Amino acid sequence: MEYTWHYHSPLGNVTLASNGSELTGLWFDGQKYFAATLSPEHKPKNLPIFEQTSNWLDIYFSGRAPNFTPPLHLQASPFRLAVWQILQQIPFGQTITYAEIACQMAAPKSAQAVGGAVAHNPISLIIPCHRVVGTSGSLTGYAGGLDKKQYLLALEGIKLNKLITNGKGARLKNE
Repeated sequence: MEYTWHYHSPLGNVTLASNGSELTGLWFDGQKYFAATLSPEHKPKNLPIFEQTSNWLDIYFSGRAPNFTPPLHLQASPFRLAVWQILQQIPFGQTITYAEIACQMAAPKSAQAVGGAVAHNPISLIIPCHRVVGTSGSLTGYAGGLDKKQYLLALEGIKLNKLITNGKGARLKNE
């Protein structure tokens, strides 16, 4: 059985999912791929894992880097799991490009496949897919929306001098 709980963030409601002891999902309500990994049979229940995750989120949304990670349970292909492992290593307040992730995986021509794995990340924020940007520094692809991605990067202290919109996405110029 899977369980859900709701967290109210400065960016809107967030749905949390768990297998009872580990976090299995964290989505902004209405985001692309919302609850894609959540079993149709689930019920709301307050669990210690949700309290721990809510504490993590409170710290994060206060603009600080949490010093712990709630227990996570991820199920996916080995490729996606490898991408999500790299995402978990991106420090608070820093970014990485899709191409850099592909190079770390020794698959430099697979940046597009990396993008697909990043987009399907079932545990937003804790697995920080918002810290991944395009090669030119573009704000491409965030399932929660580019406005949320920009907010999260600013929350982490990534100073954005200029946001240039070109019709295909937005490009950041960092300070």
